[in-house]
Amino acid sequence: MRLTLKIWRQAGPQDKGGFETYAVDEISEDMSFLEMLDELNEQLQDAGQEPVAFDSDCREGICGMCGLMISGQAHGPEVTTTCQLHMRSFRDGEEITVEPWRASAFPVIRDLVVDRGAFDRIIQAGGFISVDTGAAPDAAATQVPKVQADRAFDSATCIGCGACVAACPNASGMLFLGSKITHLGELPQGQAERSARVVDMVAQHDHEGFGGCTNIGECAASCPKEIPLDVISQLNKDLRVASRARR
Repeated sequence: MRLTLKIWRQAGPQDKGGFETYAVDEISEDMSFLEMLDELNEQLQDAGQEPVAFDSDCREGICGMCGLMISGQAHGPEVTTTCQLHMRSFRDGEEITVEPWRASAFPVIRDLVVDRGAFDRIIQAGGFISVDTGAAPDAAATQVPKVQADRAFDSATCIGCGACVAACPNASGMLFLGSKITHLGELPQGQAERSARVVDMVAQHDHEGFGGCTNIGECAASCPKEIPLDVISQLNKDLRVASRARR
């Protein structure tokens, strides 16, 4: 395959960025998108040019580090992570635009790399269970209804990649936040701090500069782990209950 890549280049957080165009050929359709970028970087290094900076870690669709906006879609044309997106999803001769996540809460560090520390600070605000439970209990010691256990597990699959924020016209992080609230809220261990958790995490979300949710649904459509929109409904329910209790 031969492809034309329009890639966002930005030397640093305070520098002005812009698109640069590159041509790559002999790209196998079995390559992942990140392997294709590796090929481009080898080409740039051989030419004595600065390689394109981008994030990656596990390259197995687990860690969420690899998020990119590809031709206007978070993670590209397939519902998967960028590292699991293969070049067979594109046509020979296609022009592909590659950008970092676009959100004020995710400032660009360099090229395609953004600072997602805002997500970490939201978790630090309350996305945990602080009760000292001692040693790990037996698996069946605490009974949890299967419906709740399944919902907690499904919500916990969120990998914090930020695709929901990048896809949302408001740059809202509510799908991420809702998944964390729902995950802990469905477990018995999470009940003691349930009200404080949702209030503190929503406050941190807003403080970081994320937008509000207007139920457009692009977040769920782009989520590589297919987190459903109903976690946002759960978040809103918990927040209303907690707000009433504090009055």
